[in-house]
Amino acid sequence: MIFLYSTLAMGLGFILDLILGDPEGFPHIVRFFGFLIARGERLLWNEKGNNRLKGLVFTLMVLCICSGIPLLLMFLAYSYHAALGLLVETFFCYQCISVKDLRVESERVYKALKAGDLEGARFAVSRIVGRDTERLDEAGITRATVETVAENTSDGVGAPLFYMALGGAAAACLYKAANTMDSMVGYKNDRYIHFGCAAARLDDGLNLLPSRLSALAMIAAAFMFRYDGKGAFRIWRRDRRKHPSPNAAQTEAACAGALGLRLSGSAYYHGVREDKPEIGDAIHPIASEDIKRSITLLYGVAFIIVMLSLGIRLCLYMVAIYTGL
Repeated sequence: MIFLYSTLAMGLGFILDLILGDPEGFPHIVRFFGFLIARGERLLWNEKGNNRLKGLVFTLMVLCICSGIPLLLMFLAYSYHAALGLLVETFFCYQCISVKDLRVESERVYKALKAGDLEGARFAVSRIVGRDTERLDEAGITRATVETVAENTSDGVGAPLFYMALGGAAAACLYKAANTMDSMVGYKNDRYIHFGCAAARLDDGLNLLPSRLSALAMIAAAFMFRYDGKGAFRIWRRDRRKHPSPNAAQTEAACAGALGLRLSGSAYYHGVREDKPEIGDAIHPIASEDIKRSITLLYGVAFIIVMLSLGIRLCLYMVAIYTGL
């Protein structure tokens, strides 16, 4: 019976995210993960010693806390009453998905561009990308936003739902902790090349299947919304490996093909130019409306994957009933 409540919590959490998103000032579990990661890094990292081993200990510690606390709270809640357990697990599911927040943040960029406020658009896009935004023109701002929406369609939607389907809210929290660690310490620079190695490898492994599932869902969404579905599939097959990460270009390539755009390429990070392979073909000149189109694909992917995830959970439940497990 708890399995059914857990499945219901996933569906309700998804609906809550579509309605509420991430309101300003409202406590969020990912911010708690970020606080914990920052404190753990300060505690364990130093210039001396085996930072690779310390990074492994750090990674395991963060995973245990960030998945263990939600698991303990859900266990206690379900032990007291099923309805309370459903409420607690719904909250954690809601906190792990970021459909509306990604839409709201990207629409801020779109609205600033439509109003001709280039400085406002640069500030808005700086909230959601890691690259330097001071020198970006309108096309660069739009490209950065579309790339972020495409990549986070997997990280913020597809992957959390995938792990919810496999292991409920606790598994989704474990994934979000790993993904947050990678975004904070998974860099190949002097400070993190050894310390962040375990976190980066873990994130790559956890995203291996969800990123490809999200890309396939994006191709399906391209057909569904009458974008270039064939182009999405063609560019995905051709360009999905054009990134240092084995996963980051999966949804980006599908999005580029669906919208007929050329994405990625050179960008500045902390004042240093990084040259990355270009993804997609410039069939159309990039325009601010492509931000809206990428959001449409985001929602299409979200609905496809949540339906697949709910279907998987219900199938597992039927198998358990049939086999008497």
